[in-house]
Amino acid sequence: MLRRTKIVATLGPATDNEAALSRLLSAGANVVRLNFSHGSGDEHRARAERVRRAAADLDASVGILGDLQGPKIRIESFAGGAVDLEAGQAFALDSDLDRDAGDSTGVGLGYRPLVDDVSVGDLLLLDDGAIALEVTGVSGGRIDTRVENSGRLSSRKGLNLRGGGLSAAGLTEQDYRDIELAAEMKVDFLAVSFVRSAADIEEARARLRAAGGHARIVAKIERAEAVADLESIIEASDVVMVARGDLAVEIGDPELPAVQKRIIAQSREMNRTVITATQMMESMIEQPTPTRAEVLDVANAVLDGTDAVMLSAETAVGAYAVNAVAAMGRICIGAENGHFTARSQRRLATHFRRTDEAIAMATTYTARHMRADAIIALTDSGHTAMLMSRQDVGIPIYALTRSAETCGYLSVCRGVYPLAFEPADPAGPALIREAVDFMVARGDVAPGDRVLVTKGDMLGPGGTNTMKIVEISAR
Repeated sequence: MLRRTKIVATLGPATDNEAALSRLLSAGANVVRLNFSHGSGDEHRARAERVRRAAADLDASVGILGDLQGPKIRIESFAGGAVDLEAGQAFALDSDLDRDAGDSTGVGLGYRPLVDDVSVGDLLLLDDGAIALEVTGVSGGRIDTRVENSGRLSSRKGLNLRGGGLSAAGLTEQDYRDIELAAEMKVDFLAVSFVRSAADIEEARARLRAAGGHARIVAKIERAEAVADLESIIEASDVVMVARGDLAVEIGDPELPAVQKRIIAQSREMNRTVITATQMMESMIEQPTPTRAEVLDVANAVLDGTDAVMLSAETAVGAYAVNAVAAMGRICIGAENGHFTARSQRRLATHFRRTDEAIAMATTYTARHMRADAIIALTDSGHTAMLMSRQDVGIPIYALTRSAETCGYLSVCRGVYPLAFEPADPAGPALIREAVDFMVARGDVAPGDRVLVTKGDMLGPGGTNTMKIVEISAR
């Protein structure tokens, strides 16, 4: 049975050999993530090449996502590697302290402007919220705090401000270098971390284009400011990621479920694809099966309409990487079979500004009411196939394209199956017949099936202007 929801799997040491990677893709990974926060440029280049070889061997369309590190604020290091903190004790973050001189009384701070961003009473959260510090005083380059909860704190842990408001820039010097790397590697997606506003997305896009890259831009929603400016950020982006780790730390766990649902719904409404990420099956780093809570977490994201669900450490360093992908795939199918995502009634009642949008909506309406077996979209840009997928009609959408970039983009799009297709005469009268024959030869459709085919009379992106109903006859 075809799975509509896509799976993004992060690569790392656990998948750094050809056999392990091939098993990961065979298990159902549709997109691989290269986390630029870890590893060298050479390591990322080697991983991308292995992915492309493995995908070619499997005759699969697999997208590659490069994930920028972004302005992650971290404490410096402890002399002993870690300290145990007790609730109520005083603890300082001191930008004048040596980088490796931290102890149970305080630790160095690499981001000095933090002292201008906080006030007495603010809550600082370290290590994804495991340690909370209430600010009791700010002086010079030092922030004095009181520990709110006991726990162990180790070196170089990340730091967030509850409620957001940190002044750290959207892109760092390291990000600029990694954007050039992403352009060189020809990744399909570039994820921008800790987005504050649409301006961060536009800057990343401009720098990527200047470097010769054509990746789609992914906005990672993980700052409180991004939630407040959500619509403009989605509008500026190609793909949106619900990055739940830092987001939950900034807005608080009780707010996260509703915000996740809002981001997914708003992204779909604005014709953007959306990825749900972070700790979805965390227990499978060390265990061969997920917890029931993780099963429900993945299933709920699918029911909400997410295009893709993402695995991080589960596949990068986990002992059961292939199991995690396979288990996630089964959960997705189970959720998809149990319920269709609510379709946008607003879009059906809205004036269509583009011809391809009108064709896409007409096709999904017709396919649903005539119970078509498949939709075949002949596409250059992939836009028509993506628009059709927003209605989630439960009918497979096969996107046939001559563009490798379009195959990569659609690898993350729910319910769309991109296929490389090179017709003999792209503008000729036999194009639809050739496309149908191609699909029959693959076994995706069969004689007796009824399919809808969309295409454009003119070559080029945005030109789809035709829908045709085809009854496949035996030959």
